[in-house]
Amino acid sequence: MGTTTPPRTLAEALRARGDESLAGLLRARPDLLSPVPNDITQLATRAGTRASVVRALEHLDRFALQTAEALAVAPDPAPYDTLLALLTGDGQGDGDGRDDAGAAITAALPGALTTLREQALVWGEDTGLHLVRTARELLAPSPQHPSPTGLGPTVAEATAGMSPGRLQEILAAAGLPATHDPVSAVAALAGLFTDRTRMAELLDTAPVEALSVLDRLVWGPPYGEVTPNPAPPVQWLRDRGLLLPVSTRTVVLPREAALHLRAGRAHRVPEPVPPALVAAAERDPQAVDRAAAGQGFMALSTVEDLLKLWNDGGPAILRAGGLSVRELRRTAGSLDASEPVAAFWIELAYAAGLLASDGQTDERYAPTPASDEWLDLPAQHRWTHLATAWLAATRTAGLIGGQDAKGRALSALGPDLDRSAAPEVRRRVLALFASLPPGTAPDPQTVLARLRWERPLRTAGPGGPAAPGSASDLRSRIALWTVDEAELLGITGRGALSSQARALLDEGPDEAASRLAPLIPEPLDHVLLQADLTAVAPGPLERPLAEMLSVLADVESKGGATVYRFTPGSVRRALDAGRAATDLHAFLATHSRTPVPQPLTYLIDDVARRHGHLRIGAASAYVRCDDEAVLNEILADKRSATLRLRRLAPTVLAAQTDPGSLLEGLREMGYAPAAESAEGDVLITRAGARRTPPRTPPVPVPEGPPVPDTTLLTAAVRAVRAGDTAARAVHKDTSETATAGSLPRTTPAETLATVQAAAMTGSAVWIGYVNAEGAASQRVIAPVKVEGGFVTAYDHTADEVRTYPLHRITGVAELADEQPT
Repeated sequence: MGTTTPPRTLAEALRARGDESLAGLLRARPDLLSPVPNDITQLATRAGTRASVVRALEHLDRFALQTAEALAVAPDPAPYDTLLALLTGDGQGDGDGRDDAGAAITAALPGALTTLREQALVWGEDTGLHLVRTARELLAPSPQHPSPTGLGPTVAEATAGMSPGRLQEILAAAGLPATHDPVSAVAALAGLFTDRTRMAELLDTAPVEALSVLDRLVWGPPYGEVTPNPAPPVQWLRDRGLLLPVSTRTVVLPREAALHLRAGRAHRVPEPVPPALVAAAERDPQAVDRAAAGQGFMALSTVEDLLKLWNDGGPAILRAGGLSVRELRRTAGSLDASEPVAAFWIELAYAAGLLASDGQTDERYAPTPASDEWLDLPAQHRWTHLATAWLAATRTAGLIGGQDAKGRALSALGPDLDRSAAPEVRRRVLALFASLPPGTAPDPQTVLARLRWERPLRTAGPGGPAAPGSASDLRSRIALWTVDEAELLGITGRGALSSQARALLDEGPDEAASRLAPLIPEPLDHVLLQADLTAVAPGPLERPLAEMLSVLADVESKGGATVYRFTPGSVRRALDAGRAATDLHAFLATHSRTPVPQPLTYLIDDVARRHGHLRIGAASAYVRCDDEAVLNEILADKRSATLRLRRLAPTVLAAQTDPGSLLEGLREMGYAPAAESAEGDVLITRAGARRTPPRTPPVPVPEGPPVPDTTLLTAAVRAVRAGDTAARAVHKDTSETATAGSLPRTTPAETLATVQAAAMTGSAVWIGYVNAEGAASQRVIAPVKVEGGFVTAYDHTADEVRTYPLHRITGVAELADEQPT
């Protein structure tokens, strides 16, 4: 520890640490830096606050947590051997495999204690280990908060308030001699329960049914309900103190008796070693890389399709935010994916900054200007952009379709999808994948088991930590979603981590892109036209070719090769975009490795001949055509009734509907109308004209304070050391003044820090106090609790427990060797 005298307080233990050790504490618990503590005493006080201790406990692995739980039920302070015995047992148990388990615990315990010491949860030498008081309160048993070990209160705690006569009755029933006072009676009963020989003799006389009752309580919970007239086995246990009353209807198995029945073990199954990862399959690493690259390229295609789908303005935003169920279903159908998978792609594009709201009055989602820049990047860099955004995102797509705490549905792109633990869980899952040899696919259940071992404790609410439950279940669900999403994104291939993903995790996006580049096929500048009005793209296409082909034809199927189908509607779409028939013929002839089929030539010419024959403008809407027979045909068609047409002139029809609806209605009837401007010119519809204003990607919600960098840590440690030197100099003067019989004034912050430190360490302090009448006095108090501007303490001067307002304390000092009188 760097000193010859064992530390008496956590502050002294921290003061004896080196700068590197203090920096390690602040790095592991960054909440202690907000703001930077004034000195070591304030650092120790802050390290013992409830919120900070809960956060530190949450980041312990299972065995470190079990070590802390064992210290919480051990005497304070606890020697190292006592702690080891609580974890290994006293050797009187079943014996099968205990030697190996004991050896593993013995080997792992020093490392667990080192972790607890580094995080300032445990202090002291091995001869006297102290668990900080707040952690003991959180982990020790009480009726309101059962211990995670399943142990109940001690005999002394359970018999507090019991009448002396009842205690003597218990001693007599247990075969113990009578004592003169309750304290010695409690000590005698506890001594019986901790004596293996006498305890075994007592249990040998117990009825079989009584032993069955103990078996049900021994591993917890230790509380049971009884009737006013309990059964004889329960009464036998109550008479001998093996069950002690908590209330009129509740009894508890005292800790000492439970430890005897457990053969001295605090936990039923100590877990000193993390669960091993089991390989589900072993594959060729090159095959894994190729599969991951292929899936990554499919991910790029899917995101591109999504951007194209919302190119001219996506779905409207709900009033509460997010995407409606109907729009999500429609998008999933267009992407040929299930709704959960479509929600993942939507959230991924949003996290990458490729989609956002347009901010208009009729607010809709649309691609951002950054999406155009992304589309211009090489495929490998587009993939690393998506993968990096996914790793850092706190928005969790797997929650979509569920409900929030108030029972409201969670929608895609909606609020309340941020889970701050998601990035850490994703990276930890991938790190476990990376710990296996290349090409090895782990069993997901063993991955979950390892994650639960590494983070067994989560916050259940403001009341404190709880055993794994709903919060840890969320981490498990995020881990399973990570496995599925990593496969969709091409992070993994056939269940194993790819080499490009390993490079992304270890070396960064540039190295990952260079690993991926050789695995992605070069984009093609041609297609294969077929006589059945289809075109086959045998691989990825160059962007200009793909964009033009997506306008001229509809995608029929995807896979290793993409099949496009030419239809009258798709050809008309190209003509609406301003292309002439001659342009389309030249385009196909240039980019086809096969001759242009005659049916396709006829289709283009036929649609071009009819395109624009009808003209639609705004009157509210009208139709004009030089061919009166066509207009007569439209009027005679029953399907035009909903358009409410009437003839204004031989070549003009008026409609009581808007031009857009009139266009769609006539197209559904099989015509190819063209929109025209007020000047009579044909309006050209160009795709991809709608973009949002510049938008930044959503900022991830951090899980607690950020980890400080080395510069900040160095500066913080220097500041704490400097403040501590100044504070100790003041304390020295204070002690001298105190010896002389006067108490100096302290600031409210110094008063609060000193009494909090005394409450955590159980030490007494000397205070100056002014009561409500203005009378000043000096008192020696032992603070028990500091809360809400008051300190509750045992007043040695008055020999009773009192509560003092902090603002009435004029000064406080640690007691000198000679206490003031």
